Amino acid sequence: MQRLLTPAKHILQVKRLIQEASLIPGHLLSAAHHRFSTVPAVPLAKTDTWPKDVGILALELYFPAQYVDQTDLEKFNNVEAGKYTVGLGQTHMGFCSVQEDVNSLCLTVVQRLMERTKLPWDSVGRLEVGTETIIDKSKAIKTVLMELFQDSGNTDIEGIDTTNACYGGTASLFNAANWLESSSWDGRYAMVVCGDIAVYPSGNARPTGGAGAVAMLVGPNAPLVLERGLRGTHMENVYDFYKPDGASEYPLVDGKLSIQCYLRALDRCYTVYRQKIQNQWKQAGIDRPFTLDDLQFMIFHTPFCKLVQKSLARLMFNDFLSASSDTQTSLYKGLEAFRGLKLEDTYNNRDVEKAFQKASLDMFNKKTKSSLYFSTHNGNSYTSSLYGCLASLLSQHSAQDLAGSRIGAFSYGSGLAASFFSFRASQDASPGSPLEKLVSSISDLPKRLASRKRMSAEEFTEIMNQREQFYRKVNFSPPGDLNSLFPGTWYLERVDELHRRKYARRPV
Repeated sequence: MQRLLTPAKHILQVKRLIQEASLIPGHLLSAAHHRFSTVPAVPLAKTDTWPKDVGILALELYFPAQYVDQTDLEKFNNVEAGKYTVGLGQTHMGFCSVQEDVNSLCLTVVQRLMERTKLPWDSVGRLEVGTETIIDKSKAIKTVLMELFQDSGNTDIEGIDTTNACYGGTASLFNAANWLESSSWDGRYAMVVCGDIAVYPSGNARPTGGAGAVAMLVGPNAPLVLERGLRGTHMENVYDFYKPDGASEYPLVDGKLSIQCYLRALDRCYTVYRQKIQNQWKQAGIDRPFTLDDLQFMIFHTPFCKLVQKSLARLMFNDFLSASSDTQTSLYKGLEAFRGLKLEDTYNNRDVEKAFQKASLDMFNKKTKSSLYFSTHNGNSYTSSLYGCLASLLSQHSAQDLAGSRIGAFSYGSGLAASFFSFRASQDASPGSPLEKLVSSISDLPKRLASRKRMSAEEFTEIMNQREQFYRKVNFSPPGDLNSLFPGTWYLERVDELHRRKYARRPV
């Protein structure tokens, strides 16, 4: 833990000197604040060098305590067996009762991260929330999270909410890294919070729901480093998925268009990313094309798991089209018939899709499948989906497996905004190293998912109807049994007549 805390050395002491100089009364600082007063924290923001290896130091994942089995939903909805489990690649779907909203999800995941890392609350200098679950058109989730920092006296925390469908979490992560690498950095950590509740009306889209939240501690000397200068981004104006009706939780979705937009954004982001990394290589004297072979792992935003397998195949198709004729013949045997095709003409080409899914199957099993554990068992959690995949990857591999690896990441938010970027894992996987600590902290993910309560499709549908009934309602306390929540979970206690929300925490 000492190694985790070192990037922020002495800043707490500097802040206290400033407070004393300003004659701030000592009694305003809580006992907890004084307890952490000797924790090292150093302001490095005024040095002339970049902070080294900015990235993810710690990660926490939260999901609801109940789920519905997709086979039960198939029977309940009178669809053919395998429509959701095979067609979508989904096994279970987590969901929230009226007792939980996006604020409570984010409160829970931040509290869990801070308690697990034992960080002082005043060691956080930036906190940004990525979400598309909007319950107030003015008041940010970030302001609700400030309740957790109250006893520490730490109100000097930059950042606010960022919204564009499922992309807000990635935008928040980029903003955190940008802050750490700027003159604004004061030496403290940044925290990125991604949280959403994905719900749909009854029908074909409902099985693609889910819920969850991720909190990431971002700072220098990280075991998962954001590779600097390697972001390929694509943005455009399209209506594939959007939420124009403030009276409803549900989005408007054009499913076929959304998948096409996802794949088109993937093509364009990957093209830009490859150009940037190849330019970096050329400056280092390396002149060769970048391909999927240069990624040891690849994670994707996951609306449903089947789309991810198609997406990895799509990246292989990109590599194939950009390869020389000789390379196409030697490395992509049996695929020569697809030479000369253009990416933009193949989004509905089933022959291309099937051929490259088959050709990339081994690569999918090695690089990507392990990242889908959380999504398979919990569903889509919008902004936290990609980072749930990162948590899954960490939970399914040892630190030794991950050491030195490059992890590609594709983030997509409808409307649309998308980026392809990468992490580089630390070479040091020794016991007690930051990478080993990060991996071990998330290794209990399968056990935690298995501890949830299975609800029937009828019970799930009743709770969805309750969510509709109480959406935008005032002056009520949510129904439900608090014992159904995981210990330590924050929950919505009451909404008063002025729409003000009060939260409480189930005892640990």
